[in-house]
Amino acid sequence: MSYRKHKPEWAPENADSAFACQVMTGVEGGHDGMPGGGSAEPAPPPARRRNLSVDEYVEGVLAGNRMILSRAITLVESNAAPHMEKAQQVLKELLPYTGKALRVGITGVPGAGKSTFIEALGTRLCQDGHKVAVLAVDPSSSVTKGSILGDKTRMETLSRQPRAFIRPSPAGGTLGGVARKSRETLLLCEAAGYDVILVETVGVGQSETTVRSMVDFFLLMVLTGAGDELQGMKKGVMELADAILINKADGDNAQRAMVAKEDYERMLHYLRPATEGWQTHAYTCSAASGAGIDSFWNTVKAFQANTEQSGIFMQRRRQQTLSWVYSMVDEHLHSLFFQNQNVMACREAVEREVVQGKISATMAVQQLIQAFARTKG
Repeated sequence: MSYRKHKPEWAPENADSAFACQVMTGVEGGHDGMPGGGSAEPAPPPARRRNLSVDEYVEGVLAGNRMILSRAITLVESNAAPHMEKAQQVLKELLPYTGKALRVGITGVPGAGKSTFIEALGTRLCQDGHKVAVLAVDPSSSVTKGSILGDKTRMETLSRQPRAFIRPSPAGGTLGGVARKSRETLLLCEAAGYDVILVETVGVGQSETTVRSMVDFFLLMVLTGAGDELQGMKKGVMELADAILINKADGDNAQRAMVAKEDYERMLHYLRPATEGWQTHAYTCSAASGAGIDSFWNTVKAFQANTEQSGIFMQRRRQQTLSWVYSMVDEHLHSLFFQNQNVMACREAVEREVVQGKISATMAVQQLIQAFARTKG
């Protein structure tokens, strides 16, 4: 390819070349896909993925196809009406194949080592022949809408296990999103043959209560130096736990971990157990070295055997299913109310009168409900 200079037609023949305008005509021939000799053909647009039928989703999930499982989870996470309808059809077909996994919820403040612990536990379980699914209930930022957790990037060893499946699911900042999407994702993983489901929550809000309502065993992970943590720890969260685990019990931290264990044991003595017939205790472990991992899993298995024998295990699952039904009813009614045209028409005026002190909060509620009740049909 050659470059050539072009002299403008308006320039006089004797013009001083120092003051003449020299124009570069550019590369001769085509380039970068532009028209011209020798140019390459434009790249074809990427092919769109074919939409799967309900039967294809069901067959793929039951066959343990990880790609189709991922697409099925994306389907149930969608808020688009056509996607939600198809997702419910898929779930209906898969329900007979669910319920056979042991569901373990894991929460704790950031820095407690949850991801390291889950990776160590999940890897050990995979090596023992289990199929492990890790579902990270990932509360999205209310400001940036971005997600907090990044478990696929942190659990490098576990993510390479062929018998493991890791799925962070952003909740969109709503507890309703956590409940519906995470529960349905859990069912899909059970239908795909995963017999241990580890559900992680970041431990910065009310999502702990929601996760407790969808798992069999609930673990609270805490830091050492229990004095300050005990004062800052919500009593309500501790009352949800079937076990409290002090991680990082190694090296110079081992002694502090034992002190923390004793502190939590004393506090648990005054709390009502989270599960009838099961006494919650504190334990120590080191996810980095693997110490205490097997002992903890033996505790989970003992819990399962104890509650299955007493009937509490299935009783809790039945209660969770009914609670799920009515929580979704509440969510649906909430949406119907605030999307109602009459309510939307008077809401701003009612809010303004409340703020200005012209009407009480109770009167505002009555006006909004009356507006909703005027809806025809």
